[in-house]
Amino acid sequence: MDNLCCFNSKFSKLAGGRSSCSSGKGRSNQGPTKYGFSLVKGKANHPMEDYHVSKFVQLHGHELGLFAIYDGHLGDSVPAYLQKHLFSNILNEEDFRNDPHRAILKAYERTDQAILSHTPDLGRGGSTAVTAILINGRKLWVANVGDSRAVLSRRGQAIQLSIDHEPNTERDDIENRGGFVSNMPGDVARVNGQLAVSRAFGDKNLKSHLSSDPDVTNADVDAETDLLILASDGLWKVMSNQEAVDIVRKVKDPEKAAKQLAIEALVRESKDDISCIVVRFKG
Repeated sequence: MDNLCCFNSKFSKLAGGRSSCSSGKGRSNQGPTKYGFSLVKGKANHPMEDYHVSKFVQLHGHELGLFAIYDGHLGDSVPAYLQKHLFSNILNEEDFRNDPHRAILKAYERTDQAILSHTPDLGRGGSTAVTAILINGRKLWVANVGDSRAVLSRRGQAIQLSIDHEPNTERDDIENRGGFVSNMPGDVARVNGQLAVSRAFGDKNLKSHLSSDPDVTNADVDAETDLLILASDGLWKVMSNQEAVDIVRKVKDPEKAAKQLAIEALVRESKDDISCIVVRFKG
């Protein structure tokens, strides 16, 4: 299993680029929560376009677990920008302590506006995002745009916390904005024949037909809550939510569990970049 990832996370940047493979893990300083991650480059002819965040920080006397997957397209500049800025923008919103839902909405919007204003530097690409903020090990806030997904396990039952934003399901909104959805034989539905998600950061050329508004939800982490999985669609294209939960529950170490998800996705012939974070709430 360990042969899957040839570099530890600290070596994931080489000569200014990114390695094809990285993994790592960490844990809370205040409770039993542990996390692990695994990122594997897909078979496409371009550099790795998935970025992630997984760490614990202290803020105003509270411990926050920050977890995210950013799945880029048409280059990696937008997901790299999100990795650096999105969480800090959320936490810097003055509403965050009293109204996390509102703070997340505002920060997503402001971050997208900043990306669009930096288009000459960041290029014409874009990115999905799924973010999870764990507050004091007890409250979970999840937001997403695009098709990167968050799945919670309660007593072994998979519960999807995010919403996949796909062109066919949001066709009315896209058409009301003056766009169209193509459904070509042998291909997925695409906005204006180009993008396979209906919400994303960036994508300036399509932005008049796209939304970057996240769906936001929250969940209590109680005695029945086992774990959380965040992953890019490189996993979800070939695996159901319940299958992912069943695999992860059998592996106590979250880094090894994340690697196991990536291995299984490769066995099932996923061609895309595969990024997985596993957060285990109990020891």
